[in-house]
Amino acid sequence: MGARQSSAGSKDKGPRRMGCLRRRQKLSAWDDALLSGRDPRSLLKRGMRHISFSLVTKGMTDIPDFLWGLSEVQKLNLSHNQLRVLPPEVGRLSRLVVLNLCGNHLKSLPAELSLLQGLRVLFLNMNRLSELPAELSACRSLEVLSLSHNRLSQLPASFADLSRLRKLNLSNNCFAHIPVCVFALKELDFLHVGSNRLENIAESIQCLGSLQIFIAENNSIHSFPRSLCLLASLEVLNLNNNDIQTLPEELYLLCRLARIAWNPMDKGLHISHNPLSKPLPELVEGGLEMLVSYLKDKKHN
Repeated sequence: MGARQSSAGSKDKGPRRMGCLRRRQKLSAWDDALLSGRDPRSLLKRGMRHISFSLVTKGMTDIPDFLWGLSEVQKLNLSHNQLRVLPPEVGRLSRLVVLNLCGNHLKSLPAELSLLQGLRVLFLNMNRLSELPAELSACRSLEVLSLSHNRLSQLPASFADLSRLRKLNLSNNCFAHIPVCVFALKELDFLHVGSNRLENIAESIQCLGSLQIFIAENNSIHSFPRSLCLLASLEVLNLNNNDIQTLPEELYLLCRLARIAWNPMDKGLHISHNPLSKPLPELVEGGLEMLVSYLKDKKHN
């Protein structure tokens, strides 16, 4: 009997052991490291240029405390989780160059982000932000800032101090106008303000002389301002899906616009799905050269 019970007991434990093994196999690398007592630093990836750490799509609602001790991290990816709060301890990661927080549930940001003096790239898209801390403007090394798919209607005036910013994405927010501070960002070569509530583009757009890509599609913009024609570096100008009826005679000044573009990824002038007055729709169909020629003749007659 004893032998049979022992044998039966072994059989009972077998499935349980297998279940534990299966559950253990599903653990993420960082869970496994912590449970085994390993140093979390063993999870750092040391590349040629940066030391990185990633916790992507883990379903996290909170950031594990051990992270704030990894002071050597330069690239941190916490995207596509369920984070509601970014703790002030993020300011301890003073060597951060890239911080990716996209696809979370953040409603606000801590002022301690200002301590990240070496931060160059910040992804905050697809969150629930309705405002940003003015202290973020202290990140003077910032070159890329993505704020798309939030609930923003304004930016702090101090953002004018982000003098190294080259790429700014404000699309899919609640802006009724392009924030004034944006026109102070002289190094911008990419500006996306599509899918907002814009009804016009301020004449101050001409201050952005380095701009190569300007996207303002899916708004309610009524006119194509002449000041846009002073941005001689533009290679992509996307004004699709607006309320534009006329085009400026100075369009020929945009000499780097190579064509009328129909594919969203193409360089050129995107002007489709606007109520253009006749004969402009037919001229647009004929191509940029025909359109520019008509506008030039109109200017001189």
